[in-house]
Amino acid sequence: MTASVERASIGLRSPRGPVLGALMLATGLIAVDATILATAVPSIVRDLGSYQQFPWLFSVYLLAQAVSVPIYSRFADTIGRKPIILIGIALFLLGSVLCGFAWSMPALIVFRVIQGLGAGAVAPMSMTIIGDIYTVAERAKVQGYVASVWAVSSVVGPALGGIFSQLDAWRWIFWVNIPLCLIAGWMLLRKYHEKKQTQRHRIDYAGAVLLTIGLTGIILGMLEGGNAWEWVSVQSALCFGIGILALAGFVLVERRTPEPIVDLRLARRRLILTTTLVSLGVGALMMGVTSFAPAYLEGSIGIAPLLSGLAVAALTLGWPLSAANAGRLYLRIGFRRTTLIGMSIATVAAIALAAVSPWPNPFTIAGVAFLFGFGLGWSAAPTLIAAQASVGWGERGAVTGMNAFARSAGSAVGVAVFGAISNSVIAQGAGPGDPDTIISASVWVFVAVAVTAVLTLLAAAFMPKDPVPERSGEVDG
Repeated sequence: MTASVERASIGLRSPRGPVLGALMLATGLIAVDATILATAVPSIVRDLGSYQQFPWLFSVYLLAQAVSVPIYSRFADTIGRKPIILIGIALFLLGSVLCGFAWSMPALIVFRVIQGLGAGAVAPMSMTIIGDIYTVAERAKVQGYVASVWAVSSVVGPALGGIFSQLDAWRWIFWVNIPLCLIAGWMLLRKYHEKKQTQRHRIDYAGAVLLTIGLTGIILGMLEGGNAWEWVSVQSALCFGIGILALAGFVLVERRTPEPIVDLRLARRRLILTTTLVSLGVGALMMGVTSFAPAYLEGSIGIAPLLSGLAVAALTLGWPLSAANAGRLYLRIGFRRTTLIGMSIATVAAIALAAVSPWPNPFTIAGVAFLFGFGLGWSAAPTLIAAQASVGWGERGAVTGMNAFARSAGSAVGVAVFGAISNSVIAQGAGPGDPDTIISASVWVFVAVAVTAVLTLLAAAFMPKDPVPERSGEVDG
């Protein structure tokens, strides 16, 4: 009877249920986008051209998301979560409409920036609102609901992407977001009544500009080096030089400004530092597989986009299945042990992926991807909730934003690094139309993914040993 009452108090039929449903739908926007585009890359390239530029479709989206997350988080602590998530949904809607009408690869890349700016608000605000209206114990159960969104999206996204690609209707990949955006926005507008603990904040625009310039310079140098220009060239020197100088300036500004866009002082806390590093690695790992595996399978053995998408869907199916049960585990054995178990599984899977990649097989890739996703699901949720639970309302937006920023930045830089590796091998080989060259490039990408997994596991090992209790019991809603 007690378990039934507890489930009812947090379920979709509870007083907070409509808000949870709206957040699940908003999360679905990001979840579907994470899987639907990769399967259609070959058809987009056939229509718009430029195989070497396709990593930009992911990098600019993730870059826009990464640099906007901390700004949204600061505004959320000032004016509340509701206005920010509604702005994010509106931007994501606008970007989706424009992407559907893109007439060239550069235009599509630019419109992906608008989508990324929207995702930068939707993803962290959904997590922050859940952190506001549910306690740590409740969040362990709510995680199952959120995980179900990723589970459905892991199948629906690649399937839709593959179908639209085979029908030569890839533009519908973006237009399917329109009804989802409208419904999610309407539900939040009507059902979410926020109890704000308003605090006035100064927005660190100088830090935001320097961060954008720094990451853009590094990513531009990574993706275009050896492609648009030689690695050892004036262009490469300018990109990396400006990027490094801007990031150095960013660190100096953040140390001096009263309210930095990314509060590096939070990183002095061991828990925040280690969970941020794990999120950085998780972002790179996720995109390293989902962005390159479909093109690897389609380019090497010529399987249909729908089948390559379903093979990669195994990763995004394994993630929510483990995340749905992560709450029970970390409440029993702690955040650190749960994260270590998850990253150990993901690391073994990443090494296995690199080992089997010389022999392309969708069934092998699907099995390894499922194990990989399963491990990441036991790593991402515990690190986020551990960080959230260690602070009060006033810092929760900043901490959630820092976690989301790390994952987005890791994804953006990860795609750039993996893309640079792929483009370099392809440039030295017989080109993107040669199956052996695609296999060789993919092998090296997956080796880099395995190295990243090992480093992320080391970061998880330095997390504090004991679970972190909720600092306060207040719940908004």
